[in-house]
Amino acid sequence: MTDPQMHLAAFITAGPGRPGGWRFPASVPGWLSADYYQNIARTLEDGRFDLAFFADILSVPDRFGSSTDTQLRNGALGSMRLDPLHVLSSMGAVTRHLGLAATVSTTYAQPFTVARSFASLDHLTGGRAAWNVVTSFQESEARNFNRDEQFPREKRYERADEFLEVAAKLWDSWEDDALILDTEAPLFADPAKVQAIDHKGEWFTVQGPLNVPRPPQGYPVVIQAGASAKGKDFAARWSDVIFCSHASLESAQDFYREIKERAAAHGRDPRQVKILPSIAPIVGATGAIARQIFEELFELVPPLGGLSTLAYHLDVDLSTFPLDERLPDVEVPGVEGHYREVREITEREGLTLRELGKQYGGRVEGGFIGSATDVADGLEEWFTGGACDGFMVQAPYQPGGFEDFTRQVVPELQKRGLFRTEYEGGTLRENLGLGRPAAREWENRIPRPASVA
Repeated sequence: MTDPQMHLAAFITAGPGRPGGWRFPASVPGWLSADYYQNIARTLEDGRFDLAFFADILSVPDRFGSSTDTQLRNGALGSMRLDPLHVLSSMGAVTRHLGLAATVSTTYAQPFTVARSFASLDHLTGGRAAWNVVTSFQESEARNFNRDEQFPREKRYERADEFLEVAAKLWDSWEDDALILDTEAPLFADPAKVQAIDHKGEWFTVQGPLNVPRPPQGYPVVIQAGASAKGKDFAARWSDVIFCSHASLESAQDFYREIKERAAAHGRDPRQVKILPSIAPIVGATGAIARQIFEELFELVPPLGGLSTLAYHLDVDLSTFPLDERLPDVEVPGVEGHYREVREITEREGLTLRELGKQYGGRVEGGFIGSATDVADGLEEWFTGGACDGFMVQAPYQPGGFEDFTRQVVPELQKRGLFRTEYEGGTLRENLGLGRPAAREWENRIPRPASVA
């Protein structure tokens, strides 16, 4: 069920990102400069990556000890984040093929604004836009948007389903050939081919139509990372690309099988759902050099910085547990996939919470450390072993981690016939091997019974 060739996406942070990585001597702290991101974009396009992907956070997390201190002091996950849509616009201006993906939360945004933003980006980049759909879960984010507390998990996904439905209706509110541009008639757009949507649901009332024509891709590519039962069901129905994280090949294979089966159960072609596990490869001229780089990076990781990031992901205040004992079993309101990952690591390696913080902050997902040949061997094993359709590549430090990977590992993958040497299509969907959704495709993705329209 895998593609004959793997897909590669780059996970980029519009800020320092990994505690420790920003302290590495080869890290370049240009996070507030457009040139910084444009140079990364050129590197990725030279390496024929499918897309650049930006995660986002709507607060400086304060889950660890009810304080932002560990985030800000250690340059951890959410210590600084630029608005990814603006960053992508600057990257799109210097590239022609690279897909451009931004995270926008359905919990606090409005469907009209999001549909308009991504339709605009898709037009301005010739069909390269992608939306990473998330449901925010942090109380600190809620407090930035006029709420004292977060929506319950089940309500967040109900809202997300309706949000996606409304966005798709808005993208469909213009027929593909509605824009006429007949100067003689005159007829700018055919009114018969631009329709209001008149959506009235539990969460949203939206009249429409959108004031942007239907996107070149039909719908921008939809990315999601649900790992709970509800999240996986949502992803299997809506997602074109699923971003995930695994601590072993075996767990990645299990997830891959489950998602493909869920997609088929929803009447979708499983080949139209691309699964990209996160990896953070460290590449050196030799395995010994790569291991030395890893050890230098790991030494720079402050345990509390890693624990602060983990506390954010789990939505659990880890400061309440003894640092020199193992993480106990806990109820996780946040990202269940990350909890399963750290439980697997804790049980396998017998880590204390302090050790887990350092491990989590400096983790190398999949254990891809070595020469270009070593790393390519590992990626080939996962790809041909039914664990993925490609990878979401994180850089242990920016931008050098992306440069190392594209200049060393990509040629090795190309030599093996596992990765493209040239882009196949003009849009992101075409490069990912995804079909262009017809109008009203959203009807096949909403849960039953459908919301009132």
